[in-house]
Amino acid sequence: QVQLLESGGGLVQPGGSLRFSCAASGNIFSIATMGWSRQAPGKQRELVATITSGGSTNSPDSVKGRFTISRDSAKNTMYLQMNSLKPEDTAVYYCNAAIVTGPAQYSTSYWGQGTQVTVSS
Repeated sequence: QVQLLESGGGLVQPGGSLRFSCAASGNIFSIATMGWSRQAPGKQRELVATITSGGSTNSPDSVKGRFTISRDSAKNTMYLQMNSLKPEDTAVYYCNAAIVTGPAQYSTSYWGQGTQVTVSS
């Protein structure tokens, strides 16, 4: 089986920084696109950042310049560095990965357990 284990998150003051990691483990043949999403109370889940297997990244304007996504393919791990945090960044953050479990197989989307980030003074 495949698991995504998130770590990081917590309470931070406005303007502060946090770093997430998301480690994939289990029966992994390869990992395609990975990404982070978040969901604030009463709001829909929104995409925060994605990174392809080739290292191409994408993120919405709301976090561009503040959040940086990266990955270590040798460790099957993805990171999210969040700087200049704002109260509106408060949400549960989820990691996601499209994982292939064998040759000639399609990828399956897996999700982490979610980690709370609270930005407040």
